[in-house]
Amino acid sequence: MPNFTVDPDIAKAKTLHSDFYTSNEVFEQCREKIFAPSWQFIGDDKLAKEPGDVYPFTLLPGYLDEPLLLTRDKTETINLLSNVCTHRGNIVAEKACKLNNLRCRYHGRLFGLDGKFTSMPEFKEVENFPSKDDDLPALPLFKWSNWLFTSLNPIYAPELFFRDMIERVSWMPLDEFRLYPDLCRTFHVKANWALYCENYLEGFHIPFVHAGLNAVIDFGEYATELYFPYSSLQLGLARTNENCFDLSESSPDYGKNVAAYYFWVFPNMMFNFYPWGLSVNVVEPVSVGQCKVRFISYVWDETQLDKGAGSGLDKVEAEDEEIVENVQRGVHSRFYKHGRYSVTREQGTHHFHRILAEFINK
Repeated sequence: MPNFTVDPDIAKAKTLHSDFYTSNEVFEQCREKIFAPSWQFIGDDKLAKEPGDVYPFTLLPGYLDEPLLLTRDKTETINLLSNVCTHRGNIVAEKACKLNNLRCRYHGRLFGLDGKFTSMPEFKEVENFPSKDDDLPALPLFKWSNWLFTSLNPIYAPELFFRDMIERVSWMPLDEFRLYPDLCRTFHVKANWALYCENYLEGFHIPFVHAGLNAVIDFGEYATELYFPYSSLQLGLARTNENCFDLSESSPDYGKNVAAYYFWVFPNMMFNFYPWGLSVNVVEPVSVGQCKVRFISYVWDETQLDKGAGSGLDKVEAEDEEIVENVQRGVHSRFYKHGRYSVTREQGTHHFHRILAEFINK
């Protein structure tokens, strides 16, 4: 596998080698080196709203492809468990339901809603049984307001990824944000997952690609803030104070015409705050040249829908897809290996590439 290096000085740096977007070997390495140890979005705590609720799901299906299970037990504790029976590997829960316990329908092994082994038929003669290995493995849960995240290999504290975003929007009544399924979308993009992310991470292309958004955003005042180590913010300021946040005096942006907060969290999550609420975008790798992007919408103020920077998101998405799919074709060229960065406009992409190089070279 090639060694990827990105100079920390953006004025001297070259972009990632094109092999990152075209090599199947690199794509496979990203699974364990980048996605398994990072934190991934699950959804909100309404997935297991009441005691006895059981919600099975797959984390990054087709890539991490890990069967997991959310439960809320009688103590009101939300548990995140492996959904694989510790006897013979059967899937324990196959659909969302309400249960008093978890029973594997293959051979009847029984677990509590906290994942602890309870009983197993025909196992009286088995020595040193049961042990802690017979419990369903529990995974870490990071909870921010109503939103849940986990990591399959949690070697990094979640604060390294989420701290700065949480502090910046702490004035918002996040507990009032409600999931609107009718506004949620899934897009299939013929481009490497990292190309989609790096396109998101710079506003440089806005005047050239997004005419509608450019009419709302003041491109001259568009600013990127890098958070170290693993996140960043693009602050979208409007040309006027119309369709902007009514900022609390406790906000560090009080007095500004903020039309949107575009937060990115390594490696594949975007949190786009608009006056109407939040659009969470999760980029899911499918193959070296394909990804899936989920838009999950949480509404705070219905009266602000379809206004300002938070309107026409499907159109903006279509424009971005066209560009990144063309780039995916272009990076296969034998004549393209590296590009350079705009010092004033591509700090976010440079930051992303440096993190990718850090993780993939380990």
